[in-house]
Amino acid sequence: MMASLLKLSYIELQNAQGIESVKLQLNGSEYSLARSQEKSDTFSKAFDKPLTLETEPLALSVSRKRSWFSCCGETVPETITFRSVDVRSKLDGQEFHHVWGKVSIKLRFLPQTQSGVMASSVPAKSEAPQPITEQPVVTHSTPAQDTVRSAGTPVPANIPPTANTPPPANIPPPANTIAPANREGLRPTTEDLIRQCPRFRVLVVGKSGVGKSTLINRIFGVNTANVAKDKPGEADIEQEFTSPENDRLILHDSKGFEAGDAGNYDTVKSFIVKRKKEPKIKDQLHAVWLCFQIPIPTYGERLLEDAAEAFLKIRKEVLGDTPTIVVFTKHDRLVSFMRQRMPNDPEAGQRYLQEECVQQINDFTGENIAHVAVSSKPRYEHELRDLISLTQDMVSMSFTSPGNEVSPVPLAAAGAQRMLPILKVQLSIAVGRQRYWRVMGASANFPGYTMQDCLRVIHNDIVAVWNFYDPCQYLNSEEFRKVMMNMVERADPPASPSRIDTDTLAGGVPLIALAPVMLPLNAFFTLGKWVFAAYQGLQGVPTKFMAYIVDLTHVLEILFALTAEMRAKKLTRTAIKIAYKAYLESEWMTHTHTDIRYFRCSAKDRDDVLDKITSMIPSGDREDRVSRALQSKPSVDLGRDEEWTSEEVSQ
Repeated sequence: MMASLLKLSYIELQNAQGIESVKLQLNGSEYSLARSQEKSDTFSKAFDKPLTLETEPLALSVSRKRSWFSCCGETVPETITFRSVDVRSKLDGQEFHHVWGKVSIKLRFLPQTQSGVMASSVPAKSEAPQPITEQPVVTHSTPAQDTVRSAGTPVPANIPPTANTPPPANIPPPANTIAPANREGLRPTTEDLIRQCPRFRVLVVGKSGVGKSTLINRIFGVNTANVAKDKPGEADIEQEFTSPENDRLILHDSKGFEAGDAGNYDTVKSFIVKRKKEPKIKDQLHAVWLCFQIPIPTYGERLLEDAAEAFLKIRKEVLGDTPTIVVFTKHDRLVSFMRQRMPNDPEAGQRYLQEECVQQINDFTGENIAHVAVSSKPRYEHELRDLISLTQDMVSMSFTSPGNEVSPVPLAAAGAQRMLPILKVQLSIAVGRQRYWRVMGASANFPGYTMQDCLRVIHNDIVAVWNFYDPCQYLNSEEFRKVMMNMVERADPPASPSRIDTDTLAGGVPLIALAPVMLPLNAFFTLGKWVFAAYQGLQGVPTKFMAYIVDLTHVLEILFALTAEMRAKKLTRTAIKIAYKAYLESEWMTHTHTDIRYFRCSAKDRDDVLDKITSMIPSGDREDRVSRALQSKPSVDLGRDEEWTSEEVSQ
């Protein structure tokens, strides 16, 4: 059944400080939003004739007031793009809410059965916009101009319009433009997977004080999981805890089996049974963590209460095949205790854990249950990684797709966790193998598309798997795509034997300068003709695809390590530029491009390119390569959100 059309009746921007004007662009027309006379930081518009949001994205062109730091009199508008698939996945009743920087954006749609605008389309407390004569400005948009950007993608809005009839694919547009991508027919593989399962749904069961909040915060990179605030009686297992810092996670918290509280036993049991019956996988439980604090000998602590023992006895009956892991928390306390009591027996702690904890659990379950001991202390981070890896393995075995294709649930699980980059690399490869990477040796898969079109959809898939906290969608911005395409050109054989200067691009302009970290204008507006050429018949297609995929993956690996201590903070352009520069100047990139340059694709074996890519991305010395690439990184505040090409700082 096809989804009903989205009919936009009202739009509002609040807290839009420093914004000069806002224009809405949709279906080739442009509409101006009116500034509120009561609140100067509010823009809004009601549509007597609702606008249809279907195949073409909705774009907001936002012009800021001129900054004192700006070197020119005019400001360059930024564009925020919303696709219908993104809006549908996050609709709350009839409204869609999005935060862009500090600006709150609200879109209101008509009910699906409604054909006209109701009086309630404009909120009662909101000022009705001043009447504006509707004379849409035609922007000559065509289906080929649709882009595959997620909500919040800032892109330059001063790109000249193109004609309705696009130029031949092998003739590039002017050097200061980037052609709108032909989205029709090229859809990211991750789009349907994320639609089927937008979030990884995990139930965490544990008594107050066992460390659930810290566990969740560290693994999923959120500021606070609000896990009952470690106060008895406050947890509501039915409540879905989500975090703006990680929109791939849904958490259900149970207060555990407190002493003298047998009622929670029935609550947990009925909740699990109900979730097992949900018809859609996005509503089912994807994993259960049973958290028990490791009791310390002589402290009078107890591992299991009566209700917990009863639950474990019927675990298989209740949970069935739902991936379930027993998590023994505060392992560091046991290690410290045993070192003091038995300093000459390094195995004493492990022996105690096995005999007094693991075996006790197994006695009640009647089988060997998956388990892991963890601590939130930094020196025990490897234990949290073990928990992530074990969870991913069990989820992958329980939720499968036919034909060894990527399953939506393992993809959600890998995306939600923010500690183990290898899982993101592996899922990126799996997604690529499923569709687009497999046929890069033969252009038959992309007839009629430019290289830019093809790279765009591959870029979107890779970035989606990594799931950085990137509310401004910098990783999907046109600016970042352009510098990545410029990097690809370095994999081509040099025109002369002179050394490759890693500090400059064509024209000798410095690529990245320090204090602040700057990218020159030609890094964004000077692109090779191959970018705009048709995929079919273009020489060097395999090597360019290989370079783009491998380079982008390595840059994201460096970015992941660089931002390890700021997972719950939004990604900045400063951090992205540092990661880009670190890889650009590393031996890692030099060796990668040399390897690609000498690769020869077999005309008989289509999988040559795929096999080469999958052999180049995974690496046993990945952590060492990332560490070496970051050795010379400048001392820069990663929270400082610098502009791509100027010293102006985004507030």
